Amino acid sequence: MNAAARLTTLLVPTEVRGLIFDCDGTLADTLPLHYAAWEETFATLGLHCPLEFLLRHNGKPTDRIVTLYNAEFDQQIDIHQFTADKERRTYARLDRAQPLEPVATLARRYHGRLPMAVVSGSNRANVERTLKTIGLRELFPVVLTADDGLPPKPAPDLFLEAARRLGVDPRDCQVFEDADAGLEAARCAGMLATDVRSVLGL
Repeated sequence: MNAAARLTTLLVPTEVRGLIFDCDGTLADTLPLHYAAWEETFATLGLHCPLEFLLRHNGKPTDRIVTLYNAEFDQQIDIHQFTADKERRTYARLDRAQPLEPVATLARRYHGRLPMAVVSGSNRANVERTLKTIGLRELFPVVLTADDGLPPKPAPDLFLEAARRLGVDPRDCQVFEDADAGLEAARCAGMLATDVRSVLGL
């Protein structure tokens, strides 16, 4: 199963043996909170970041996005400091996160029926807070983030590690994603990649 599906309804084929979900923009409506943190952090430096740029790099870790921003806009932002400041501002906003339906509903429906994981490009503190805020943390025995030391999406490594921890062959996994980088990573891992944007009206 390596085809990407663009659907109006989320479906899980009968042959699927494991489900893997992205967090931000897939399970949780957090992207506006992240974008506000980006805008505020850039503003402290007297800089502006086009929303189009952030959308283009959605799903990538913050430090990677700052590196790309420096290259594209000829800046020399301190990547470590900026990342720390941006993530602190994001964390402070995550108590306002809401679940995104119907993705969250599907996860609840398959809890206890199929093994499930979360794979996110965000750091662990933010992902854990988000999942707890939206009431879904207990659904996922496996949660992998940017802090786990594996190459980020669009590399397939995080998805392959999630499948390994779930005890499911990657070819039998279905991934739910809202970002091009995540969908590419899922396809590279040999998984069924489901783009939730059409379902969520994005």
